[in-house]
Amino acid sequence: MAETDELEQSRAALQMINPAPYNAEAPPEALVGDITPTDFHYVRSNFAVPTHDGTFTIGGAVENPISLTLDDLRSMPAIERSVTLECAGNGRLAMRPLPTGEPWGDYAVSTARWTGARLSDVLAMARPNDDGVEVRFEGADHGPYHLHPVLPNVDGGDLTFVRSLPLALAADPATEILIAYEMNGEPLRPDHGAPFRVIVPHWFAVASVKWLHRIDVLTEPYAGEFQTGHYIYEWPDRPHEPVTVMRVRARITDPESGSVLAAGPHTVRGKAWSGSGPITNVEVSLTGEGDWLPATVEPPKGPYQWQDWTFEWVPPNDGRHTLRARATDAAGNVQPEVPPWNRLGYGNNSVEVIFVDVE
Repeated sequence: MAETDELEQSRAALQMINPAPYNAEAPPEALVGDITPTDFHYVRSNFAVPTHDGTFTIGGAVENPISLTLDDLRSMPAIERSVTLECAGNGRLAMRPLPTGEPWGDYAVSTARWTGARLSDVLAMARPNDDGVEVRFEGADHGPYHLHPVLPNVDGGDLTFVRSLPLALAADPATEILIAYEMNGEPLRPDHGAPFRVIVPHWFAVASVKWLHRIDVLTEPYAGEFQTGHYIYEWPDRPHEPVTVMRVRARITDPESGSVLAAGPHTVRGKAWSGSGPITNVEVSLTGEGDWLPATVEPPKGPYQWQDWTFEWVPPNDGRHTLRARATDAAGNVQPEVPPWNRLGYGNNSVEVIFVDVE
């Protein structure tokens, strides 16, 4: 009973969109600071919070299959990194026609400080074989998949959440992929993958498998429901693509859309992020098709987290005004005006438009 009360209390500030499996957006204030408080961090689950035996195994194409516990991970060199995680379906509600999937608004994104062991160090202990090509991550969570009720009756319709990454990426120390056991200086909570989870910087959060139970090195590319069935861009006019790194995006965090502002100068604030490199430019437009004006972008405080930006604005008159914001990253990616529509509604990074009334 105490665990149930604690879980409900940790979810109190979130905006629930599905009670089972539990999915919830962060509140707007989650985007104010550099780090999102744990109580405000969005939650994405494909199945119910599972029980976990406190160990995970590493097998497949390795020379030294091993099992590790939380204590084993804590005995390894600890790495702390601030990482922005965004659900691949963030912004799905803005797409037309409305795609299938959880009805995410714009707050399935948060930034936390994650502490754990480098995945590369863990893989080195298992010594992958030379013919390994991918690393498969299996969570302890499983059950009927509510977003795909017509799946073949495999094992009674019971699916497990499984994803994979290229071995070259997973084994590279420079990528700083973590097997994390702490979030914002505290042990992971059940909603966020306790006792340990994967954290993959730059990638949409589907790659950051929660409740890690097993790792396998594979000699062939992995195909599974959450790798090749869901979490792919099913474009209407070109070949399908896998969901990988986060797309460049800027959000306006202050003022909120629909606000009533007093006449006079205002500082427009926001966050911007990308999985393809630091944000180099944010621009604001004050009309539907007018000039784009430069905002001030703060330098990144870390290699894997969002950046702050500001724009000084003096409304020219009373009445309703629109504000649009778009970001450009170091790779030259620019937000599109229209959401990149795909059947499952992933990767919406279109230009945000808000309105405010000035009195």
